[in-house]
Amino acid sequence: MSMRHRFKQTESLEARLAAEAERLREEAKSLPPGAARDEMLRKARQAETGSQLSEWLRSPGLQPPD
Repeated sequence: MSMRHRFKQTESLEARLAAEAERLREEAKSLPPGAARDEMLRKARQAETGSQLSEWLRSPGLQPPD
C-alpha cells in the first residue's frame, strides 16, 4: 500500500475559497457572454458560499444543540 503525501496548508480554507472565487470572476470577465462564462461565475458563487459556510461553522457563537 502506498503512503499518502500530506502537507500543511498555509492559508485557511476560507481564504483559499475566497481567492479562488476572485480568480474565477477575473477570468470570467475576459470571456464573451455564454455558457462558459456562466459556468465560471457559478463556480465562483459556489466557492464564495463554501467560504461563508466554513467561516460560519468555525464561528465561536455557534453552539451545539442541548
